[in-house]
Amino acid sequence: MRNILITGGAGFIGSHLVRLMVNKYPDYRIINLDVLTYAGNLANLKDIEKKANYEFVKCDICDFEKVQQVFLDYQIDSVIHLAAESHVDRSIKDPFSFAQTNVMGTLALLQAAKFAWNGKFEDKLFYHVSTDEVYGSLGEEGFFTEETAYDPHSPYSASKASSDHFVRAFQDTFGLPTVISNCSNNYGAYQFPEKLIPLFINNICQSKPLPVYGKGENVRDWLFVEDHARAIDVIFHEGKQGDTYNIGGFNEWKNIDLIKVMIKTVDRLLGREEGSSEKLITYVTDRAGHDLRYAIDSTKLKEELGWEPSLQFEEGIEKTVKWYLENTEWLENVTSGEYQKYYEEMYSK
Repeated sequence: MRNILITGGAGFIGSHLVRLMVNKYPDYRIINLDVLTYAGNLANLKDIEKKANYEFVKCDICDFEKVQQVFLDYQIDSVIHLAAESHVDRSIKDPFSFAQTNVMGTLALLQAAKFAWNGKFEDKLFYHVSTDEVYGSLGEEGFFTEETAYDPHSPYSASKASSDHFVRAFQDTFGLPTVISNCSNNYGAYQFPEKLIPLFINNICQSKPLPVYGKGENVRDWLFVEDHARAIDVIFHEGKQGDTYNIGGFNEWKNIDLIKVMIKTVDRLLGREEGSSEKLITYVTDRAGHDLRYAIDSTKLKEELGWEPSLQFEEGIEKTVKWYLENTEWLENVTSGEYQKYYEEMYSK
């Protein structure tokens, strides 16, 4: 039995990965470690919370002593580290929290792994999940590759770049077996509704304004979250130690074009005149340091490990919008804060 620690497993991407690993590998024990901030929601995992190979531990990754104890108590042999502060706007208002969680939290996990494994690194792995934002901004052409130099422009991307450097430093200095992946924007079910796609779906449903930064010309590469979870699974099992893998959707959209696709999809599924909600678009002052374009080249991942995205955006957004429309109670609980009571109800007995 492998004992795999997944940090941030109650979050958006983390919950999809935990579900995949718990269901796909019944002989693995999956330990979900999450401090349950505003973005961590155990209700995301109701369907697997009673599985024999799943356990939840409430813990802050910055609490080094408690993290060390988790490694000992559960005999952790692998880490998939997703826990992070990830919202750029929040990082602009509060960069200290991002440095604390993303840098010092990652360092605490690395140090705990180093101590627990004590130089016996066979069949061990520290997998660090990062972002394409560490590479900075692209012009109208070109793609980020695994060799692209780091050039972070926001406190969020700077904190993730720093954590990536610490992971590589522990590999080079101590021989800790590591792998890193850098992924493009994700979308899908269970995403906290401050991020663009669930925020706009919710606002379209309620006929609220749709705030668009600048002229909406910023370009992002979008990946369906379940495809990201599959990619992590493949890299975890087959990736080369010490390597970096870029994960992208080959699926670029200008923000304004993406928003119009969402509007048409939500309007149609709600029985409204298709496109009638475009009147809700409201242009607002651009975000400070707003990168123009991200685009990931996932060729290495495809050629070496055989992974590629299963869905293109139009199909993925249809599934995503349907999920949010069919799960209004989840959305209401998240937007009202009611979801935070779930831990007390489930784990405080």
